[in-house]
Amino acid sequence: MTLRINDDAPNFTADTTQGPIEFHKWIGDGWAILFSHPKDFTPVCTTELGYMAKLAPEFAKRNTKVIGLSVDPVASHAKWEKDIEETQGAKVNYPMIGDPELKVAKLYDMLPADAGTSCDGRTAANNATVRTVFVVGPDRKIKLMLSYPMSTGRNFDEVLRVLDSIQLTAKHKVATPVNWKQGEDVIIVPAVSDDEAKQKFPNGWKTMKPYLRVVPQPR
Repeated sequence: MTLRINDDAPNFTADTTQGPIEFHKWIGDGWAILFSHPKDFTPVCTTELGYMAKLAPEFAKRNTKVIGLSVDPVASHAKWEKDIEETQGAKVNYPMIGDPELKVAKLYDMLPADAGTSCDGRTAANNATVRTVFVVGPDRKIKLMLSYPMSTGRNFDEVLRVLDSIQLTAKHKVATPVNWKQGEDVIIVPAVSDDEAKQKFPNGWKTMKPYLRVVPQPR
């Protein structure tokens, strides 16, 4: 199963460090970020989980839940969380999915079907592809996928920035330009005619090219 943006996010049930969940029900009426890790007690991922714990309040402001996944059992996650808090100065405040049978990793196309059915004996190198960030919308569709190599820590500030863009463009017929940040100018999408744009943006816009119309960010 190959996943793409705007596909339905596969639903699943799983045990987590905060109890069993059904993913779609757990999301509720908001957004969700599912981010995966090749193995517990790995150095780069330890820094990532700690930083995500620090960012959790920012995601909460955006009606977004955070959930992690590692191809290890929940009991292992619980032990790892202690190391994360000790070394990163942040307590993991979101659930971590236990996936010892590799079911979720396969469901989300992060491991091949022939990867086996157990985390036993597997190393971080075996699971190198279990290292993706998924943003899922209230409609249960995938809005973003980001995959990183094991040796490169992910930029979760960028995930927050992209979430701001996705939520903004879901409400307004605009797109965000390169390196856009909250509060900066945006682009009127080409599908909006000038006549429609006058209704939506009565204060006007700057036309750089017929297809490139820049306007202050809608509030």
